[in-house]
Amino acid sequence: MVLKVFFPSCCSSAESGILIGRWISEQNSAVILAVVHFPFIPVQVKQYLSEVQRVTKVSVSVLGSWSNSKQEKEESLSEFLEDLGTIFSHEPWIQISKEGDSKFWSCSTLQKHSNNPKEEEIILVYYDQRKVMLSHLHPPLATATSTDHKADDASKLSAVFDTVAKSKILFMTDRYDDGPIKLTHWQSDGVEASVIVELMKQASVPVCMLLTFLLSLISGICRSRVLKFWPLSFLWSKLSTCEQLGHRLQHLQVISSNKKAQNQTQLMRSSSTPVKVKRSLHCASSLLSWCPSDIKDAMKANIFVSLLIDVALGILLMSWLYRKNRIGHLADTLIPVADHVAEELQDLLQWLMGAPAGLKMNRALDQVLGRFFLYHIHLWISYIHLMSPFIEMILWYVGLSACLGLTVALCILSDIIALLTFHIYCFYVYGARLYCLKIYGLSSLWRLFRGKKWNVLRQRVDSCSYDLDQLFIGTLLFTILLFLLPTTALYYLVFTLLRLLVVIVQGLIHLLVDLIDSLPLYSIILRLCRSYRLAAGVKFRVLEQQDGKPLRLLMQINPLSYGSVIQTYRLPTYSCYPKDSWTSLCKKLFLGELIYPWKHKGEKQD
Repeated sequence: MVLKVFFPSCCSSAESGILIGRWISEQNSAVILAVVHFPFIPVQVKQYLSEVQRVTKVSVSVLGSWSNSKQEKEESLSEFLEDLGTIFSHEPWIQISKEGDSKFWSCSTLQKHSNNPKEEEIILVYYDQRKVMLSHLHPPLATATSTDHKADDASKLSAVFDTVAKSKILFMTDRYDDGPIKLTHWQSDGVEASVIVELMKQASVPVCMLLTFLLSLISGICRSRVLKFWPLSFLWSKLSTCEQLGHRLQHLQVISSNKKAQNQTQLMRSSSTPVKVKRSLHCASSLLSWCPSDIKDAMKANIFVSLLIDVALGILLMSWLYRKNRIGHLADTLIPVADHVAEELQDLLQWLMGAPAGLKMNRALDQVLGRFFLYHIHLWISYIHLMSPFIEMILWYVGLSACLGLTVALCILSDIIALLTFHIYCFYVYGARLYCLKIYGLSSLWRLFRGKKWNVLRQRVDSCSYDLDQLFIGTLLFTILLFLLPTTALYYLVFTLLRLLVVIVQGLIHLLVDLIDSLPLYSIILRLCRSYRLAAGVKFRVLEQQDGKPLRLLMQINPLSYGSVIQTYRLPTYSCYPKDSWTSLCKKLFLGELIYPWKHKGEKQD
């Protein structure tokens, strides 16, 4: 059987002593964590290891002895190290020593309590203790080619990574401590620390308390009864700016919260969490942290960096808008553009009221619909010119909202587009309702010809007998609706295309907002600067191989790919648009059902 010994490369130059680590019997492997060098008292070592085991919940024990022949050349040293196996009873007892000036290492095992000792093949694996401790091994993504063998390999490696990560308290002592036990590990020359990081930790406490108080105040105002009245509740549920502000408010609550959820399902149990927020948190169920002890750290860091960059981009946009009177130029350009759009719509309606593309339309209905829509355009032009003196002032105050973030400014832009194209939306609704009424009327009358009717209670088509008068009136209505359908369908088609153009523009804006909200910038920066913290697996490189000597391998960390980083750490976002399939969308367009750029309030959400 093969014995695998994971040895930290930082201990290669350590003084002679004993090896402490964890024995994984299921894998027949030993994970060396540190070297305790002389002098030491065995009783104190046992007490220290029991205390470490109580805190870390890792079965840390003495696994063997370590001999560095460059420092100790006495023949009695090897015998003394072998005798330590009787004090620290462990099977097998691992002995690692360096053979003079040779570059090979001697690694052997002793089994004193075994009746039939067998010589085992030993593989000595070197690993970077600092990188392994700070990294998090991600499980393989579920694909069609994934097998149980890959999952078993990942679980074996995960045991090694978890052993090093959970033994963090073991690495908090260095050679400058006055304790009775001297250890050699990756931080034995001095514990890593940063004055700036410590000052930021101390300053974050009052900042988080102030932020929590302000957020609780804002949340109380948002839950007040004033916002539940019809106009305010309608605007809050329909404007994308309000949705984005609520989404960012939830992000700030996550950052300022000092509570740590053990899993994502625990976050879903909060009864006071809105439905959209619950759905967003459910989308983050695959979110993992680079620190195995806290799953929410990565999400908080990604949210914080996303907020920081969002606000920075918003401030840059605001500084650009208020420089060289760009707000005034934008206001002066907005009114002519609105007038030009209205003129183009008037020309389009005049074209429809004639003989569009040589089609023979119902002239009476064509004139009624054309004049009706022309009157609406006239009202819209009057409304725009009535608001023209206040446009610059409105844009000036709206531009200040960019300090809340670029995403808020983009959502305001989307709402402004929706308000400026409200007449197009009205045309679309009128045309869709009229077309839908005729489609359903024709389908109902077609069932009448076949002796059928729609059973509302049982939601099915049943047989029915009609008298002569009913058939005559049905035939008359069917003929009228059928000949009026091309005129109505043409108006519906034109205004639907205009509406889809506006929805596509708003959709592109919301895609950009979702990209900024969901992009895990912190994880991407971490992958770029310290790729070992996001580990997808490991690879082994052969260092030395000789007959009769242990095989020496170097374990290197394979970083997670950028696509997997985005897929794993992607932040939850809200979506204003219904997630309809192409088949459902085409069906709605054919039947004349309205396509809203928001979800209905009563719609079920996954």
